[in-house]
Amino acid sequence: MSRVRTSIGIALVAGAVLAGTSACGGHTKSASAPAADGKAPVSTTATTPTPSPKPTKPKPKGPPMLLDTITPLSGTTVGVAMPVSVVFSKPVATSARAGVENHLKISTSQPTTGAWHWFSSTRVDFRPQTYWKPGTKVSIDADLTNVTDGNGRYGTHGYHHAFTIGDDNETMVNAKTHTMKVMHNGAVIKTYPIDAGSPTWPSWDGTMAVIDKSAKVRMTSCSVGISCDKKSPDYYDLTLPWDVHLTTSGTYIHYSTGDPQPGHSVGSHGCVHLSLADAKWYYNFVKQGDPVTITGSPRGKAPGDNGYADYNLSWSQWLSASGAGQITTATA
Repeated sequence: MSRVRTSIGIALVAGAVLAGTSACGGHTKSASAPAADGKAPVSTTATTPTPSPKPTKPKPKGPPMLLDTITPLSGTTVGVAMPVSVVFSKPVATSARAGVENHLKISTSQPTTGAWHWFSSTRVDFRPQTYWKPGTKVSIDADLTNVTDGNGRYGTHGYHHAFTIGDDNETMVNAKTHTMKVMHNGAVIKTYPIDAGSPTWPSWDGTMAVIDKSAKVRMTSCSVGISCDKKSPDYYDLTLPWDVHLTTSGTYIHYSTGDPQPGHSVGSHGCVHLSLADAKWYYNFVKQGDPVTITGSPRGKAPGDNGYADYNLSWSQWLSASGAGQITTATA
């Protein structure tokens, strides 16, 4: 199935406006103190009061450069395939991207080789060359004050964001054998029967980090361009439970009332179907950023920006759209 989402189990993004800051100063004065016997002061000192300074705001260089979103949310624990994804409200010029990257400072609790990659003029992601190591603490300091986007806009504020990499939970889906293996820190802990896609509506191949999950999602064929004709055999309008979201184009791992006992066929429009009990267990187990890798489907790999499919790009492809190139993170 594909979807129209009506609820979100894990919030993904928080809007971040780069607002200006100001500071206020004060003045001091000293007066003569009386002698210990209460007589006239032995000596006096005084300063002429000065007018209290008025707070001033620096004159902006131009219109503000705004961040629209940063994911993942600060304070969260995410999977080993989760990128840092920064979305700007206005385009960043190609000539300014290296400068912007240099002010999006990544620090980690252990050195990590990675790079930024521009999927568009408004979205830039950071990922390690290979998956994050479990337990890594990651911080991003968007020190964008007076940094230009190359189009006449300037950052006006710094922004701090921090999260933690959790356990290495990986899922392997084989569309040909109708099986799904769930791994926890390198060991297979579950093997489930599944159905995935069809010759007409195949699933995406490749690795997709979990975007979010919802206890219920309304899924309609019309919303994703399959069919709006209620008489069509491909038409559907269903609200289904235990939905793990893989792509923005509408791929989920979930339970389907139209395919209650998966493992024998290709009964979906591109989603991965589990039984009701298996779907509930998986929903409770998985977290944002956990990698799901699908093989055996003829569709090909999901584009890297179709959700968080960043690892569908080779390292050389990743670096080809990086402004500043490969880095090793500072440790904190």
